[in-house]
Amino acid sequence: MKEKRAEKNQVRVMILPEYGKQKLLTYADSFKDLADVFEKFDSGDDERETAGADRSEYLYRRKVLENREIMAGHLHEMAQIMTEVAKVSFAYVPLSDRKARQVAHALKQEGISLKEIHYIENTNGRLEIGALLASEKTKGITGEEAAAILSVLFDKRLMVSKETDYYLDEKYRDFHFIEEPAYIVLTGTAKAVKENESVSGDNFSQFEMDKSGLVMMISDGMGSGEKACADSLRVLDLMERMLSAGFSGESAVQMVNTSLSMGGAESNMSTLDVCFLNLYEGTMELTKVGAASTYLKRDNMVEQISSHNLPLGVFGKLEPEVTTRKLIDGDYIIMVSDGVLDGLSQGIGEEVLSEVISRITLENPAEIAGYLLNYVIRSCKGAIRDDMTVLVAGIWENT
Repeated sequence: MKEKRAEKNQVRVMILPEYGKQKLLTYADSFKDLADVFEKFDSGDDERETAGADRSEYLYRRKVLENREIMAGHLHEMAQIMTEVAKVSFAYVPLSDRKARQVAHALKQEGISLKEIHYIENTNGRLEIGALLASEKTKGITGEEAAAILSVLFDKRLMVSKETDYYLDEKYRDFHFIEEPAYIVLTGTAKAVKENESVSGDNFSQFEMDKSGLVMMISDGMGSGEKACADSLRVLDLMERMLSAGFSGESAVQMVNTSLSMGGAESNMSTLDVCFLNLYEGTMELTKVGAASTYLKRDNMVEQISSHNLPLGVFGKLEPEVTTRKLIDGDYIIMVSDGVLDGLSQGIGEEVLSEVISRITLENPAEIAGYLLNYVIRSCKGAIRDDMTVLVAGIWENT
């Protein structure tokens, strides 16, 4: 009965006003039409014309056609993102008067004034809370303190959204509280630079995404030194921009690959290893392009996840290898660059590393990363012939 009343009082609010929504949908339709132009291009005449032409001319025309197909895919992806943004809405559910008074009284006892409070149901079905709050104390009260009070009142573990101000002050401000994830993650890294080089051609990146988890990436630039470093940094920067803009992992990889493959002699090939951790669902998605194996450690059992495709920039169109796994409390994810495996004995580095990882009893991800890097350096007797990067993430239930 309560659920029916809540649904009845529910007010669905569009993120964009009607004018902005229609304008964005118009842009989306334009991108779809442009993509159709690329897809429907008739290559039959080109095939016949190049039948008697030399091979270089034929390959050039095939490259143009391939680029058209890639561009069509990118345009469709952009149109899809625009359509989704235009339709984004959230359910606004005011609290009952009794519950609102109860919350206001509890907050006031802690020196916090409440002007308005409501539920927000997002597209993932997780409840969020929006509140208009101000501090009654001269000393600032943090949003985390308010979240702790609300967690008790709503019997749900809440945290402050990262878009929200950290401190409350005398002015009423909007604060946004979200459910804490079911899992927490800690990461650690260790790196070594190739001997006789000043910078590493390997680079890595970690950033939060969509309030739901963490993205970890390693890119290994071809060769070593400053050029390789610049190439791998460029890959990571482009990927982070694409993912933050709303592109799917596969589409982001395709767009970065297009950028590199069209760079000609100015752009070297780079590997890419991407790990998406969903901390609400406890899942991992690996996307690999020419990258070294990743290892999933569960107690003393280790799963080696490998890829068999080529690095970015080799072909205009590629097929990223995607692997998903369900995670449990105490799992560790170990990502490495090629130099780590190459530093182990004679082409069997992947199997050797699995055995080494299975014997590790350390729990701190930073200590695990350091241990593995030191093990590899000792194995190659201190001769670091390639850049090495180890990135470790530990997953635990948020209890």
